[in-house]
Amino acid sequence: MLKHGLDPADRRHPDRLTQAQIAERQQAMRPFLTVAGPQLDQLYNLVGLSGCNVLLTDAQGVVLDQRVSDGDADQFREWGLWTGADWSEAAQGTNGIGTCLAEGRQVTIHRDEHFRTLNTAMSCMDAPIWGPDGRLLAALDVSSARADQTERYNRLISAQVAQTARAIEALFFRLSFPKARIVVASSDPGTDQAMLLAVDADDLAIGATRAARRALGLEREGALRPRPAADLLGRPEGPQGLERGEHAAVMRALARAEGNVSAAARALGIGRATLYRRMARLGIGENAGQVSQG
Repeated sequence: MLKHGLDPADRRHPDRLTQAQIAERQQAMRPFLTVAGPQLDQLYNLVGLSGCNVLLTDAQGVVLDQRVSDGDADQFREWGLWTGADWSEAAQGTNGIGTCLAEGRQVTIHRDEHFRTLNTAMSCMDAPIWGPDGRLLAALDVSSARADQTERYNRLISAQVAQTARAIEALFFRLSFPKARIVVASSDPGTDQAMLLAVDADDLAIGATRAARRALGLEREGALRPRPAADLLGRPEGPQGLERGEHAAVMRALARAEGNVSAAARALGIGRATLYRRMARLGIGENAGQVSQG
């Protein structure tokens, strides 16, 4: 009420974008929506028969894709749980989609926990989806208006929503680094988020999911500064220097030195001029690791 000037008794349904606006947003996220589509199908196959609506939004809370049965479609459309509708907190107050995005965490908003009285017949289970750059990308929602929907049943659906959100996040991360190998950054089976690293041919970590960034102390958002994967994962590299994989060894040394050639040369036990000659012979450009002469 204070932050967004909303009235809980307001009976107006959520604003919907025009078809042109919806198409523009969908096109901007086409690769992501293509990856997410089969996962939405699987989730709907599990919950659809119980009268649930599966929705996928962008980071602003606008619904871009959904799965709902023909028999339930009219009711959900009437409530505004439909493609193109704005379910941000700024528009609807506390609700599954908007609160999930505002807080960046999994939430369940059950009936009268909704801000607007118009929405208090619904139960909404949501989980955030984070992009390869560590930024919030989307929200996955399952909404139900069944009168017999219990909080115990909500917990079961919520667990499935979280699992599907993790699967979408991991699949899109892999798609975003097609030439890299994907390494699991944690072997902890109890983790509830995708902890993945993208590692290039020189054994440098060039990408990380949000959970991996947080666990390994990396940049929270944006492009990742390349680092030797072995340094991040705490795994032994074997012999140092140029004996084993000279190209990779030079790239790792430059990455550790943050592009400072003099520091990299000292780490390898050779002179700077020698390192420059080796870099030229190995086809390592001046911009590798943001090279500086130091």
